[in-house]
Parts: sequence; C-alpha cells; structure tokens
Amino acid sequence: MRPYQDLLLWPILLASLGGAEAKLDLDSSSNIVVYWGQNSFNGKGDQAQQPLAYYCDNKDIDVIPISFNMMVNGPGGAPEIDFSVTSKDCDVFKGTQLKSCPAIGKDIETCQTKGKTILLSIGGATYSEGGFKSEQEAKNGAQLMWETFGPKQEGSKALRPLGDAVLDGFDFDFEANVQNMAAFANEMRSLIEADKSNQKFYLTAAPQCPYPDQADKEILNGPVYIDAIWVQFYNNFCGVNNFNTDSSSSKYNFEEWDNWAKTVSKNKDVKVIIGVPAFTTAASTGYVPASQLSKVIEYTKKFESLGGVMMWDATQAYANDGFIKDVRKSLGPANDSGSSSPDPVSTSAPTSTSTDPTKTTSSPSSNAPDSSPSSSSSSSASASHKADEEATTITTGKDPIATNDTATPTSTGSAQDEDDSSEDIEHDNPDDKSNDDSDDNYIGTNIGNNLLELLNGIRKANQAAGSVVHALTNL
Repeated sequence: MRPYQDLLLWPILLASLGGAEAKLDLDSSSNIVVYWGQNSFNGKGDQAQQPLAYYCDNKDIDVIPISFNMMVNGPGGAPEIDFSVTSKDCDVFKGTQLKSCPAIGKDIETCQTKGKTILLSIGGATYSEGGFKSEQEAKNGAQLMWETFGPKQEGSKALRPLGDAVLDGFDFDFEANVQNMAAFANEMRSLIEADKSNQKFYLTAAPQCPYPDQADKEILNGPVYIDAIWVQFYNNFCGVNNFNTDSSSSKYNFEEWDNWAKTVSKNKDVKVIIGVPAFTTAASTGYVPASQLSKVIEYTKKFESLGGVMMWDATQAYANDGFIKDVRKSLGPANDSGSSSPDPVSTSAPTSTSTDPTKTTSSPSSNAPDSSPSSSSSSSASASHKADEEATTITTGKDPIATNDTATPTSTGSAQDEDDSSEDIEHDNPDDKSNDDSDDNYIGTNIGNNLLELLNGIRKANQAAGSVVHALTNL
C-alpha cells in the first residue's frame, strides 16, 4: 500500500495552487493592505506614483484600496473620483465632474488576475458631502455607486468611469461627521448579497484609533456588517509610536478595538488591521521603522481579531526601501492562522437593518446621468489624503508547498502485520519482496514525476495566460 500513500500528498499540493496569489483573506492574521491613488510621497521619476498594475506585481501586497471617490452625488448626479497624477489626463463625462479612466479599469482587471483585492475608498480628507439628507437618499446613493463601480446592471444608465472593470468592494474612510451612513452601508451590503455573480465583495472601514471613531461610528457601532477595518494608528495619542512593552505606559489601544470586534461589531469575526504610515512623510506622527513595528506586531498577535497591517500609501512604502518586505517577515506567511470567518457574500451574513422600512431593490438608479465623456481634461483638485490618513498593508498569497518527488516513504505496517508475516516466513521469498518494493517505489516515483510535470505545465499556462491578459488589456 505504500505507493498509494505517496498519492495522498498530491491532492494537498494541487490544492495549494489555488492559494498561491495574494488577496484579502478573512481567515488570516497576515494581510497586507496598501492604499494607492494619492501620490502621497510626491516623488519624481520612479518614486512618483506608478500605474496601479505596477504595484500588483508585488507578491507581498494582498489588498489595494484605490483612493478616492470624493463625492457620491456630484455635479450632474454622478460620483466624483480622483487618483492624483494617474487620473489628471482622464476625460470627463459631459455635464459632470466624473472622470472617465478606462486605463485604470484595465489595470484593475490585471490586478484581479493576479489575485489582488481592489477596493474603492469613499471619502478622504477632502470629502465634504456630509453624507445624505435622508435614509432613502442614502439608499439611492448606494444604488448609484453599485451601478457605477459594481457589476454592470442591465438597463442601467449609470456612467462607468472604469469601463467594464468590477471592483471587489468599498472602503469607508470618512474624516468628518456624516449623516445616514448606516443606511448607505446597509444598502450596499444588501446589493452585495443579492448579486448573482461568483465574485466576492467586501465592505471595509478606516477609522482613526481613538475609540469610538467619531466619523465612522454610525457604521461601526453595530448596525452594519463590516468584513474588516484598518485602524489608523497614527496622528493620534494611540498610535503605534506610543506602544510600550510595559502595558502601564503604553497608549497603543489595539485591545480596545479587539473588544469592539468581540462585543460591538455586528460581524463578530471582523478583522482588525493595524494601520501605519509607510514612511516618515506619510503622517504628522506615528511612523516607526519596520524593526520597531515588528515589536508592535508581535504583541498584537495575541488578539484573535488581528488581520494584518495596512499602509498609507504605496508611494511612501516604495520610497521606504524594504519596508513592505520587512513587515511581511514580521507578520509571517500569508494566510497564516486567524479565526474562521464567513464568506463575505454568503447568505449567512446578517441582512440589512436600516430603520427605513423601504424594501431594497436592485433596479437601475433613477438619478444616474446618461452621457459620454468629453474630450476635455478635468481640472478638479487632487484629493490628498490628509496626513493622518491610514496606511494599509496586506499579506501576500499562500506560499507554494515545497515537494520532494524522489523521497521514498517509510513503512507504516502495523505490529499485527509483522506478526502475521512472521508466521509464514518460510513461504516468503526475500527477493520477491524486494522486487515488490522496487516496483512500488518505481510506480510512486513515476506518478510523482508525471504530476510534477503536469503542475509545472499548469503554472506555465497560468503565467502565459496572465501575460496575454495583461497585453490585451493594454491594447
């Protein structure tokens, strides 16, 4: 039976292929999240903000929230987006201030083929809409955002600034008081749950570390099912820079947020991610080098809700050579540990609990404008993430399992087997047994080699397919 024991290892190896790419993993404590879109470092040349797809080549990054969507109901009834230098040359849809950026949409699709989770961050330091005047207006706003950035809806007249690209969810990053945001977020959750595609969608938030967060408290105080939060542990007294191994003098308050996860959050499996500045100029206060951050991470690993590290932002992290890689070493391999949590789009997620009794529908939004992009470039101001905005890091995909196809398994025969063979030893031919073992090992080794060749072929085919997709999306 020994050659067949070899075969038991191969399903494990085959299963590992599906987890080789990075993504938001709600079962992991090692996610790395990195914001993109605001060119925070403001560098030149290769230190300037690069296209989104450039950062998706980094296997240590799991999630990229793109920032920001600055208005839900902007001029002409359309949202407003701004991605700094990357969107400055985008056309603008006529009668609105919504930029049409199909190249960014193609980058999103490229990133998704590489396993990255791409979210749209709503808010930022320059968000001044103040939320919504009523719950119904909030629901209409959620419908508009879903039609604009989610799966294409039949009959919808909503403009599609990112083309056919479908984002993986939405991130709530409000820096000032907002109204009726629970109704907005709950409607978004209802739309996610009603979606019939196989794509996973997520809702996340980026509160500041003082608890409770004043801007996002309406979403976080219990009525909304949130998958993960990345807490901005900087620009405040409770930042990672005020961590101390002596708990009596440490002001770093991850424990408060862990308690929120267990006792207040509607989703009791919610992940809490440590938000940090990725370099010295990313925030007013709170930056610590990776060697010091490793101590914070090690301390925080005792909390079940820990989901990884978030960084603000990509340009800062890349200017700080080795920062992302060192954080990965501190967190450990991607998809490492973490408590079990439900699929974000499964029917087990609690349903919307908005106080508005109006029934949720997925019909096309009535206030979506119908126009095509003009040839003029938008002159809207770039929304710079304010100094105290979060930095998000996320863990990389699961490391492939190393295999040794030439290893010969040792015998696992039972004592009873040995006794039985000793009774009939005079009938056994040692040469025959040796030949049987050789044949068994030969079969196991050949099967192993053939499977390895098959796996290598699959990997090469995936790489080739990824290259073709990347080439086609950039035509």
